[in-house]
Amino acid sequence: MEEQNNNNQLNIELSEETAEGIYSNLAIITHSNSEFIVDFVKMMPGVPKAKVKSRIILTPQHAKRLLKALKENVAKFEQINGTIKDTEGPGGFPLNFGGPAGQA
Repeated sequence: MEEQNNNNQLNIELSEETAEGIYSNLAIITHSNSEFIVDFVKMMPGVPKAKVKSRIILTPQHAKRLLKALKENVAKFEQINGTIKDTEGPGGFPLNFGGPAGQA
């Protein structure tokens, strides 16, 4: 990450590898009193084993900001594209599968 310039703009560098993204169809969220851990998992139909593709560790304050930003962006998306159908997670697992202390 680069430093902020004098105009209060943040220059963010995005590498080619990171720009490709990682597909995830399950998120497992756990937390302690000082951090939230979000594991992004890729599950494939008929395969009993899934692999964590990425792990993001956030402070509670950043987790709350992310929640707010996601809510705002989902609302904007639904205004344009209609309501997103809320279903169970992949493979019939509930969305909080695998995380005793968190939710996804």
